[in-house]
Amino acid sequence: MYSAIDDTVEDHPSSQLRSAHEINKPDISDVPTSRFDTENTLSPDIVGSHNQNQPSPLDSDDTPVPEYRPDSELKKSTESTPASSADDKQTVKEKASEEEEDSPYEIVRHSVSNRDDPTMYSLTFRVWLLGIMFTGVLSFVNQFFFYRQNQLSLGGSVVQLLAFPAGYVLSRVLPRRKFTTFGWTWSMNPGPFNIKEHVLISIFATASSGSPYAIDVVTIKKIWYQSDLGFVASLLFILTSQIMGYSFAGLARKFLVYPAAMIWPASLISVTLFRTFHEVQDFGGKMSRTKMFWICFIGSFLWYFVPNFLIPALSYIALLCYIAPNNVIANQLGDSYNGLGMLNFTLDWSTISSNMGSPIAYPWVMACNLFAGFVIVMWIITPIGYYSNTWGTGNMPIYTARLFQTNGSAYNIHEIMTPDQHLDEAKYAEYGPVRMTFQFAISYGIGFAAIITLLVYIGLHYGQEIYQRLRQSREINADIHHKLMQHYQEVPHWWYVVLFVITFTVSIVICEVYHMMPWYWVIIATVVPLVFTIPIGIIQAVSNQQPGLNVITEFIIGYGMPGNPIANVTFKVYGYITMTQALNLVSDLKLGHYMKIPPRHMFVVQLAGTILASFIELGVAYWLMNSVPNICTPEGYPFTCISANTFYSASVLWGLIGPGKLFGTSSPYHPVLYLFFVGAVIPIPIWCLQRKYPQSFWRHINIPVAISIAGAMPPMPAASVVNWFIGCFVFNYLIHKYRHTWWQRYAFSLSAGLDSGLAISGIVQFGMFTKVKMPQWWGADAEHCKLAPTGGFLDRITS
Repeated sequence: MYSAIDDTVEDHPSSQLRSAHEINKPDISDVPTSRFDTENTLSPDIVGSHNQNQPSPLDSDDTPVPEYRPDSELKKSTESTPASSADDKQTVKEKASEEEEDSPYEIVRHSVSNRDDPTMYSLTFRVWLLGIMFTGVLSFVNQFFFYRQNQLSLGGSVVQLLAFPAGYVLSRVLPRRKFTTFGWTWSMNPGPFNIKEHVLISIFATASSGSPYAIDVVTIKKIWYQSDLGFVASLLFILTSQIMGYSFAGLARKFLVYPAAMIWPASLISVTLFRTFHEVQDFGGKMSRTKMFWICFIGSFLWYFVPNFLIPALSYIALLCYIAPNNVIANQLGDSYNGLGMLNFTLDWSTISSNMGSPIAYPWVMACNLFAGFVIVMWIITPIGYYSNTWGTGNMPIYTARLFQTNGSAYNIHEIMTPDQHLDEAKYAEYGPVRMTFQFAISYGIGFAAIITLLVYIGLHYGQEIYQRLRQSREINADIHHKLMQHYQEVPHWWYVVLFVITFTVSIVICEVYHMMPWYWVIIATVVPLVFTIPIGIIQAVSNQQPGLNVITEFIIGYGMPGNPIANVTFKVYGYITMTQALNLVSDLKLGHYMKIPPRHMFVVQLAGTILASFIELGVAYWLMNSVPNICTPEGYPFTCISANTFYSASVLWGLIGPGKLFGTSSPYHPVLYLFFVGAVIPIPIWCLQRKYPQSFWRHINIPVAISIAGAMPPMPAASVVNWFIGCFVFNYLIHKYRHTWWQRYAFSLSAGLDSGLAISGIVQFGMFTKVKMPQWWGADAEHCKLAPTGGFLDRITS
């Protein structure tokens, strides 16, 4: 046997599968966003499109689907089959019965095979070799770009695409000799590269698909609060917050993985992609996906030298700033980073894809919803509120996550803190209250509304279905996929219990020794994922939407420990991120369930990938923080840390100041709390119109998606959203409509090639040109909007 772990009851080796959250980074994961995680979930409309036999974003003309025939056809097939004996007839009946058994849900039947080969090897030498290699590359690249202004993130689609030819090459060149180690027989090359190995490699590598949330805490402590946690303590902090999610995922398997009623629609896209690679090869003489990838990779690699180094002005072509360079309002409307991004275009793929993920991975209808929400909030509400000087914000920039005094000058938190980094009430009263821009305040209000809106939306659209699935989850456990998984040994519950005990204990030690949070708050933080993982998981498994609890955790710790910013962000990591990590892992486990991957192989690969990625990501973070001058400041461009800046501002507002002062009745921002109630009302009239006119325009409206992007701004550059939408229009409307076959065959290879080439080019340029200064000329200016970030419009009017 070639596996290092006994995975099947019959001593057969097997393998594993990968999650769909990484294919779709707005990343709506994992983008890192302002932590309203809208980036990494697919809309319910995608589920509906599957039900109507329409192609999903990753479907292909050549995508195989398991045959599912009605009973009448099976009966005819059985009757027409010649049989020479009673035994033959019995065999035919048994085969017909097997064919008849499939998932009770159509969307699953159309994507997932109802067959398995338990003898297929999985956790092989090739998995370890390629998994470690891809994990190293993705961890380094994604963490490197996390600190840059354009935050590119390589996800699962790149690994899925590259692992296929890499595995094939290894199957041809590695020796086939067998080895025996500690009683285990294994080989570097047990045979042809198979789909289970492919899935395991992807899961291994995509543990590094995004920077761990805990690294934000490490970064703001070191850069802003000037209190370095240290490498070892930081590593333990990251590992405990990441791995604790495994224990909750494992303990929730009975409710979220085994039942057929828990579909997890996003996982079906990964299933389709893997089966497309392994079950279909012939494009009728056309160019292969791999060739398309490498053409795009080389082109992207070479072109990125132009906007990133030679002519940075091509990254953001702000027409309003060129037309009226001395007009502050034109600068504010046209600027990308400190403005609203109007008439701001790009010739830089990183501008398009780095913040919201590839536009190719997002359905056109949902992109329209998202952009409509962006226009309403950023181009209508924000200018009205800002230019009417609401809350006295006219002396601040129109769009930034920075914090200010009432006179518009920068807010220095060290003026109001005690030596142990808590709020000094006397100094705060003397220095004055903290203020934020109108748009930043509104984004918090929209975040409040988004939580309630999503819950109401899910209740209206999926409430009855969730209730039925919850009842069915006790009845339809033994569908064909669950039966096929009985060939493999499950991961015992005590493995997950041991993980929880270890990570929980280390978490308490870290928080107490390094004064991050009292031990009893660690207990309270772990109660949040313990209570919410299963109910939120049921919602996500049915509707493909995950309500975010980050604001809830900020309110809990903000009122419980006001004046302590580090405790606030630490509580959020253990209370909120642990749950999201658990649900991501559950999604992977469901993929493994669909692909018939041995659960113990899943456990080993997920854990190994997470541990390796954490080491590399933290190493890259410390390397950059210690070597890049002025990192996380405008002077450190392009390493301006836009996500970390927003995270720092949130730590001040929710932790140091606290929600009591920030949103209390005496605060100018108190009215944004009413958006909780607005969020509860908005979906209801839309739902009524959708029910009354089911075939009208209203059926395309998705309120949670529409308002999600506005709650994630800042830190996202406004022009990135505009150009992302243009890219989505070109690829997912024009090309998808008029060159549909080409789109199905090559769109994702093109996207992966552009992302990968850009990422490698950025790293090469950093190594080659760190000490090289380009001469000052017109094209060297990244954006010609000098007036947008320096102050408000009132300053220019009164000066």
